Amino acid sequence: MNTTGKATFTAINWDEKPYAEMQGGRKLTRVQATFAYEGDIEGEGSMEYLMAYDPDGSGSFVGLERIVGRIGERTGSFVAQHTGTFDPKSVTTRWEFIPGLGTEALEGLVGGGEIILAGHGPYPFVFEYDFKP
Repeated sequence: MNTTGKATFTAINWDEKPYAEMQGGRKLTRVQATFAYEGDIEGEGSMEYLMAYDPDGSGSFVGLERIVGRIGERTGSFVAQHTGTFDPKSVTTRWEFIPGLGTEALEGLVGGGEIILAGHGPYPFVFEYDFKP
């Protein structure tokens, strides 16, 4: 049985540095970020992104985030894998909770969701989750 959760997140820190720059504004960057979550997810996430920029400012990214806090009434930590695309006005992210990386009462967590971001946070999102033995 999947449960639907609702939460918001806000960026606390965003440190982005290029590690490869190419002609025409193309670049690859590495990001270390911290996010605060409220709602059915409460806690703080530490994120590592790898991002690829096209000349027009759009691109794609992958990342891993470890969130420490709670989902519903269960506390612990879990890891979410992020994949997505962006342009100068919006971001679309698909994230999945990585099975086997939940700790304490969040052990067995599975699920994820899609987030579409525009403007400035806090950003609302909906996700599905369950716990497998």
